Amino acid sequence: MLSRPRMEQNKYKDVLRKLSRTVALVALISALINLLMLTGPIYMLQIYDRVLSSGSVPTLQGLFVIVVVLYTFLGFYQFLRLRLLSRASYRLDKILGPDAMGFWVYEGLEDTGNFQHQPVRDLSIVRNFVSSPAILGIFDLPWIPIFLVVVFFIHPWLGYLTVAGAVVVIIAAIMNQLMTQRPAAEAVLLDGADQEFAEISRRSAEAVITLGMKDVVVDRWRQLHEAALAKGQEGSDRTEFFSSFSRSFRMLLQSTLLTVGAFLALRQEISPGMIIATSIIASRALAPVDQVIGQWRAIVRGVGAHRRLQAAFYAMPPTANRTSLPDPVGHLEVRSLVKLMPPRSHIKGRPRILDQVSFKLEPGDGLGVIGNSAAGKSSLARILVGAWRPEAGDVRLDGAMLRQWSPEELGRHIGYLPQSLEMLPGTIAQNISRFDHTAKDSDVIEAAKLSGVHEMVLNFPDGYATRIGSHAQPLSSGQIQQIGLARALYRKPKLIVLDEPNSNLDADGDEAMSVAIRRMREHGSVVIVMAHRPSAIAAVNKLMLMKAGRVAFFGDKDETIRQATATGPSPRVIEGNG
Repeated sequence: MLSRPRMEQNKYKDVLRKLSRTVALVALISALINLLMLTGPIYMLQIYDRVLSSGSVPTLQGLFVIVVVLYTFLGFYQFLRLRLLSRASYRLDKILGPDAMGFWVYEGLEDTGNFQHQPVRDLSIVRNFVSSPAILGIFDLPWIPIFLVVVFFIHPWLGYLTVAGAVVVIIAAIMNQLMTQRPAAEAVLLDGADQEFAEISRRSAEAVITLGMKDVVVDRWRQLHEAALAKGQEGSDRTEFFSSFSRSFRMLLQSTLLTVGAFLALRQEISPGMIIATSIIASRALAPVDQVIGQWRAIVRGVGAHRRLQAAFYAMPPTANRTSLPDPVGHLEVRSLVKLMPPRSHIKGRPRILDQVSFKLEPGDGLGVIGNSAAGKSSLARILVGAWRPEAGDVRLDGAMLRQWSPEELGRHIGYLPQSLEMLPGTIAQNISRFDHTAKDSDVIEAAKLSGVHEMVLNFPDGYATRIGSHAQPLSSGQIQQIGLARALYRKPKLIVLDEPNSNLDADGDEAMSVAIRRMREHGSVVIVMAHRPSAIAAVNKLMLMKAGRVAFFGDKDETIRQATATGPSPRVIEGNG
C-alpha cells in the first residue's frame, strides 16, 4: 500500500504545474500537426478531382508548392513537439533527481518503515514516458473528432462507418486496459523482488560461493525471475492480442470504406478522389487509438510510476526552517530513551529494544558501552548519531535536541563508524572526506594519521587517489574499517560514536584506534565505543553495562567494573566479550 497523501506541499506536483505551460504548448502544436495531417488527403482529392479532370499543369505545380510548404511546417512542428517533450523530461529529472535520491538514501534507515518507494527508478520511468511515443498518441487522441467531421462532410454513410469503427477500436482499448491492469501491477512488484534478490546475492558472493550456495541461490532467483516474467507475459499476451486486433481491424475498415466509397461513387454521390481521401482520413482518425494500444505497457508503467512518485514526495519528511546553532562544545545528555523494534521487522508486535536509557557525558569523556548481543548497543549508537529517532526521550548536544540541527549541519559535528560498513565508489581521499567538495588535503591526511592508515594508503601506487568501493577494491575488511574510522574522525567532530570499531582489526590496528580515541578526547570530543573486545575500551574513562535494553551500570570505568563484578555478572561480560 502506498503512503496516504498528507495535505502538504508536494514538490513533484509543483514541478508538474510549472511544466503545464509546456504541456499546453505541446497540445497546441499537436492540434496544428493533426490539422496539417489533412494535407495528404486534400492534396489527393485535388489531384483526382481537379488536376486530372482539367489537365492543368500550372494547377498541379501550384498545389505541389503548397504541399511542400505545408509538409515543411508539419516536419518542423513534429520536431518542435518532440524537442519540447524531451526538454521537459530533462527538466523534470534535473529538478527532482536530487530529492528522489536523497529520499531513497533516507529510506535506507531501518526504522523509517517505508520500503515501498523507489523514487529514483520511478522518476526514470516517468522521464522516459514523457519523451516516449506513447505520450504522442495521447496528445493526438483529442483530435480524432476533427477527422470524423471531415469524413461526415464527405458523406454521412462514410462518417457513420468510421464512427462505428472508432467505437470498436475504443472498446478494444478499454478491454485491454481492464484485462492488463492487474497483471502489469503484479509484474512490477515481482520484478522489484527479483532485482533486489539478485543485487543482495551479488553483494554476498563470497559467502554464497564458499558455502556452496550458488546453485540454490540461482534456483531461487530463477523462481522469482520466472514468476515476474510469467506475470509480465500474461499482460503482454493480452496487449498483443488487442494490438493485433486493432491493426487488422483498421485495415479491414479501410477496405470497407473503399468499398462503400466506390459504391457511392458509382451512384454519383461522391467523386473518385473522395474515396481515397476518406480512406486516408479514417486511417488517421484511428491511428492514435492504435498507437495507444501498442504502447499500453509503457503507459501503464508511466501512470503507475507517476502515482508512486507522487506518494513518495508526500511521504518525504518536510524541510524545516531551522535556526543555525553554534558549533557544539560536546556536552551530551541522553534522557529516558525508549526505542521499539523497527516496523520492518517480522516479529509480532514491537517490543522495546531500548528502555529508559539515560546518561550524561562532558567534553573529553570516553564511554565504553558493553553488554551481551541484543543488549541494545547498536540501536543506541544509531539514535545517538540521529540515524534513528526514539519513540520517547531525546538526545541533547549542548542542550539542543539533535533534530534541531539540519542533517547536514549535524553531520559536520558527528563522527560515526557503523558496525556494518561499506565504502562508496570513489577514491580513498573522497571517502575519508565524506565526499566534501571543499575538503583540504591536510584535513584528510590528519584523519588518516589519527586512524593509523596513512602509511597503508601511501603503499598503494595511487595513494589517496586509489579507487575503492567497487567489487574489485584492493582493501581488506580491516583496512576498510580503518578508513571508516578515518572518515569518522575527519575534521575532529565533537561527538564520535564507534560501533564495534575493532572487530576486524589486528593488534596494530587496535593500538592505533586506542591512540585515536585518546587524542580525540584530548581535543575535547565525546567518544562513545560500543564494544565486544576489551581492547576497544582501553582508552575510555567511563563504562556502561547494558542488559536487555536497559542501563545496568554506569560510571567511572574502574568503579563500574568493581560494582558489576560484585553483583555477579561474569568477567567476560564486564570485559565486553559477552
